[in-house]
Amino acid sequence: MKFSVLSFGCRANQADACRIERDLRAGGGLPAAPGSADVVVVNTCSVTAAADAASRRAIRGAARANPRARIVATGCYATRRPADVAGMPGVRYLVTNADKVRLAEIVATSADLARTTSGPALRPGDRGRTAYPLSVQTGCDERCAYCIVPSTRGPGRSRAVGEVLNQVQRLAAAGFRELWLTGVHLGSYGRDLVPRSRLIDLLLALDHQSAAPDVTFRLSSLEPMDCGEEIIDLVAGSPRFAPHLHLPLQHASDRMLSAMRRPYSATGFRAIVERARARMPDVSIGTDVIAGFPGETEHESDELAGFLREVSPSYVHVFPYSDRPGTEAAAAPSKIPGTVVRQRAERLRGIARDVHARFVRSQVGRERPALTLEDGTMALTDNYLKVRVAPGLGRNERVRVRILGGRPLCGEVVA
Repeated sequence: MKFSVLSFGCRANQADACRIERDLRAGGGLPAAPGSADVVVVNTCSVTAAADAASRRAIRGAARANPRARIVATGCYATRRPADVAGMPGVRYLVTNADKVRLAEIVATSADLARTTSGPALRPGDRGRTAYPLSVQTGCDERCAYCIVPSTRGPGRSRAVGEVLNQVQRLAAAGFRELWLTGVHLGSYGRDLVPRSRLIDLLLALDHQSAAPDVTFRLSSLEPMDCGEEIIDLVAGSPRFAPHLHLPLQHASDRMLSAMRRPYSATGFRAIVERARARMPDVSIGTDVIAGFPGETEHESDELAGFLREVSPSYVHVFPYSDRPGTEAAAAPSKIPGTVVRQRAERLRGIARDVHARFVRSQVGRERPALTLEDGTMALTDNYLKVRVAPGLGRNERVRVRILGGRPLCGEVVA
């Protein structure tokens, strides 16, 4: 059986896609281009209307490019609108997020396609990824006013510490040197386990794991209220964790945060950033913000813009607000006109470019540990800068890079 996996959206979806590919390979599947695959898996996203549209285009494109392929639709859009997706051209199987972990089994038992004993194992570089996104948690019990994810991913569910450690050991044996720890609500890790656990307990176990000593870890998105002193101190003090935090802010107005159902304040967010920078002066801190949330005043938009300039994250993802049917915000009054939302978003993107450039300038002349990507002429530093380096290295090599600056950002390998 030849297969192809197309994936959209967040790092949790990327981790799911890697697991799907790993399971299909283990069952004898052979990776192929979508145009020549027997099975095309489309792992959809539904975080915005644009994500829905991208998922639909991918399904239709796969059906046009390969009419004989059996399309398997999964992910958040397929879970949210199963009847719509199941009726699209070429879709033979619809697998909701609840059954996604069994997708390879469902395809194998239903498709009656030729299989071998085992396909090639997943290695660094497959799916274009050198680092592996390792899912340790899925689902969410929060109820942010704008977010559809709790209804598409279900309640929070964590993988046991022992299971995670075993997977890390297997990935290390396959050649992976950097793992991204992902979750839909990563900071809630362990709350559903018996006995109850915490994210810091998992991180400490990973820090002390001797069976995979060459593997380092990077935390994916971590909600501000979950980024406590213990986590910051561990990341700062251990060489096994990258000095990189992604902390979604969403807004700097406490009134807006309350309307969004976000359980922290702008002052609290600033304190977390200050603590992280005090412990790790070169830390990369990224964030997400929403422009034009219902009820946002011009003053509050200015407040968010000023906060970003002052706090100066290393990078900022800007999301113009759009309704998600079924969310609290979709029924909210005082919607902001679309032209105004776009204008506010564009201003925030300009600030995002400025603060990122400021972070890059702060790193020029510094030496940072890095991992080579692609064909070896790109390296990702521990503090999340992609740096062009001279040819001569392979993918997945640990190096030390001096940041030189320029556009694109360049560096030189010093060790």
